[in-house]
Amino acid sequence: MDLLRNLVLTLIVFLPLVGTIVVMFMPKENERGIKRFATWWSLLPLALSIFLAVDYWVGFVARGAGDMAYEVKLPWIPALDVHYHIGADGLSVPLIFLTALLTTLGLYYSARTIKKRVKEFFALFLFLSTGMFGVFVSLDLILFYVFWEIGLVPMYFMIGIWGQQKDRPQYAAIKFFLYTLAGSVFMLLAIIGIYLSAGTFDIIEAAEKGVWAAGTLAATLSFWAFFVAFAIKVPSFPFHTWLPDAHTAAPTAGSVILAGVLLKLGAYGFLRILLPIFPETFAYFGWVVALLGVIGIVYGAFVSLAQTDLKRLIAYSSVSHMGYVMLGIGAAAFALNSNGGEGMLNNAAMAINGAALQMFMHGIITGALFFLVGVIYERAHTRDLAQFGGLSSVVPVFYATMMFAGFASLGLPGLAGFWAEFFTFRGAFGIVPVLATVGVIGIVITAAYILYRIIQSVFLGEYDAKKLTHWSTGAGEHADGPTDMMRFEKVTLWPLVALMILLGIYPAPVLNFFNTTAVALLGRLVN
Repeated sequence: MDLLRNLVLTLIVFLPLVGTIVVMFMPKENERGIKRFATWWSLLPLALSIFLAVDYWVGFVARGAGDMAYEVKLPWIPALDVHYHIGADGLSVPLIFLTALLTTLGLYYSARTIKKRVKEFFALFLFLSTGMFGVFVSLDLILFYVFWEIGLVPMYFMIGIWGQQKDRPQYAAIKFFLYTLAGSVFMLLAIIGIYLSAGTFDIIEAAEKGVWAAGTLAATLSFWAFFVAFAIKVPSFPFHTWLPDAHTAAPTAGSVILAGVLLKLGAYGFLRILLPIFPETFAYFGWVVALLGVIGIVYGAFVSLAQTDLKRLIAYSSVSHMGYVMLGIGAAAFALNSNGGEGMLNNAAMAINGAALQMFMHGIITGALFFLVGVIYERAHTRDLAQFGGLSSVVPVFYATMMFAGFASLGLPGLAGFWAEFFTFRGAFGIVPVLATVGVIGIVITAAYILYRIIQSVFLGEYDAKKLTHWSTGAGEHADGPTDMMRFEKVTLWPLVALMILLGIYPAPVLNFFNTTAVALLGRLVN
């Protein structure tokens, strides 16, 4: 058991890479074997992520500790003082599980829907998961940067090759690549700046030693360089314009991973790197981050309300919902600049908990929504909301599943999305009440576009068979009319729906992970 604990993070990160290598050596004609192997292989990191969550709960969360665990630190490039340093705490453990779950579901769904260049798709998907896992466990800045970049190339090809041609996939892929690469250049410069100041690439050591002098130009430039890199990935307003194009063009599983995990890498960077290493600078500029979050919340909601393409609507909803993450993190940082004492620190902890919960809950909810878009697109071959209507009576299972995901997205009490928004605003109102008040507008508009644009446009009213004459089944065969969800689609979506319900009723299993880390982080920053 001790050996497994020492190896668990390394296995989670590199098992998908091993799977990629195996797939590349399999004959491309054996498409069925490739799909089966990739899907079954992805269950290994998922099982290990569940073990990791249970073991961390027993060892740390149950006693209220937010310590870093499962650490491995080995020399990697001694000449540069770069180490293979990995670890996990209450912030990263739930995100590792989320990544493993969506990877498995994405591969399972793609096994029935991807028809061309199967070998390349499944190899790239497994390789992408290695990059995502690596970011969530890296404690060395160079290692963090390497894994950050690993995720760029697979997603570029997944959008450009397997995207729908009418959605300009090559344009969307290049735009995604250039935006992310530009952010990476800023990050690399900031990493070099940290090394010049602290003499280490180690994230924990740099946070303990401190970087530059608070308020200096170097500290400010390093902070904003990291901010641009992470804000592009989130994506925060005004760095969001690549996201709708990428989401619209990407294949279904690519959109799920993009929304469910890749956007979280940027938010994770704020909490893992920016806040611990630049606490004074972040406290000074925290209100700016919170302001950008509020703008994203309201702007994304209003633009979603104006969309006629279902997938593009959900893409803009991600801009809005990730704004809650920015609001929570910015408010928590700004609280460090206050003399409010213990009460203000409690507000900051609430805001961080809300931001972290939103990262997790958004992954589950929006991942389900993009799967549902794939389900309807496989049948109707269109995402134009004007072409639908009255589907509640002919596809009741699909309707019910969409209702759960939609209501969770708008923050209905009893479903997962509510708690993330509640904790975010509970903390933000105690720190930046004006910004929090404006942000509430986004909640109202979210309800409007979910109810009006999705529920009413797609499902309510009378079904008109003349609107669409080229329906298919979920397997691609021709059908005379809309068909309900098939078994593989139910298997894909119902685990996410179950989590929405369970965590909506009882969010403590995830919240306690985040809370222990939030309390420990704030305790280190104020002492």
